[in-house]
Amino acid sequence: MRNLLMKVNYDGTNYDGFQTQPQGNTIQDHLEQAILHLTGERIKITASGRTDAGVHAYGQPFNFVTSSQIPTQRWCLALNARLPQDIVVTEATEVPLSFHSRRGAKRKTYRYTINGNRFPDPFQRRWQHHHPVKLDLSAMEQGLAHIVGTYDFTSFASRKSTKASHVRTIFEAHMEIDRSMCRSGSGDQGVIHTYITGSGFLQHMVRIIMGTLIHVGEGKIRAEAVAGILAACDRAAAGPTAVANGLALWSVEYDKVES
Repeated sequence: MRNLLMKVNYDGTNYDGFQTQPQGNTIQDHLEQAILHLTGERIKITASGRTDAGVHAYGQPFNFVTSSQIPTQRWCLALNARLPQDIVVTEATEVPLSFHSRRGAKRKTYRYTINGNRFPDPFQRRWQHHHPVKLDLSAMEQGLAHIVGTYDFTSFASRKSTKASHVRTIFEAHMEIDRSMCRSGSGDQGVIHTYITGSGFLQHMVRIIMGTLIHVGEGKIRAEAVAGILAACDRAAAGPTAVANGLALWSVEYDKVES
């Protein structure tokens, strides 16, 4: 038996999240169906984590155990030929049987993208939250700094969260602004990317953080109030859940994996 570690990119717009759901149409469903068509094996893949409906991913790791002897270098092309065009497997390596994509993950980074220009970008609309109203980006950066550290993130977790503990560590968080598409003399603010790296994340955590920061940018919440919202451990204290399409799993890091 072999344990294969793969990475998959996907546009989550048309799917009900990563993890298998009763109604089907998830990234996991399509990957497992492609593996079945390729090898005849009905397997369950293990992913580094789940993403919600409409959320995207660059390089989402997943692994599975197979008896297939297909060479690793052939897996990506073979699976992609059996997958929808908005799901693409980009890497395949053999790892020890003990490797587990979720339990082995050390750091995860999510990116949330806001298009702060006056008009939406029709080519990137699936990957951006369009917000044409002016945002105080400096205040948003100040608010973002308050979430770095180890805290109980109950205020930024879905009320439906079933995790025994809401304590998580955020290692770093920062914003980058791409003004390349701003029109001269306009009120365009550019495309605002927020990167948040942590040990793990709760359901809707990044989207609630971003919804809160957007309220900071709109002047509805003071930047320094983010610390108090975090300390309240009360979902009602935080802002709304930002829309899913602006969010993408950006990277997942592991200790060095020996093949």
